[in-house]
Amino acid sequence: MLSNKTLSVWLSAVVMTVFMSGCSSWIYRINVPQGNFLEQSDVDKLRVQMTREQVLYVLGTPLAKDTFNNNVWHYQYVFNIDRDSEVRKSFSVYFENDKLVRVSGDFEEPEEFNTPLDS
Repeated sequence: MLSNKTLSVWLSAVVMTVFMSGCSSWIYRINVPQGNFLEQSDVDKLRVQMTREQVLYVLGTPLAKDTFNNNVWHYQYVFNIDRDSEVRKSFSVYFENDKLVRVSGDFEEPEEFNTPLDS
């Protein structure tokens, strides 16, 4: 059987370990992607004169619709890899008369973008 002195030493060590673990300067952060994850293959499906519904089907719901200009949708993506680096992508689609007219952002414009889909 353990003596009272040995028991108190072990108990003190356990308590100190628990309390000191909270004093670490490093806090674990899980990598959480935020926003709309798009790939070039998704953007390549876009064509001029697509309707808003068709763009929604291809790209999904935009992260933000411009408050002052209802004809612009913004797709944003942020992924913090660690404390010092992140991946950030931005993409915008522009409509006139509810038809897609141009795109801009961190992705290349599709080669066949100016070829409308057959109606």
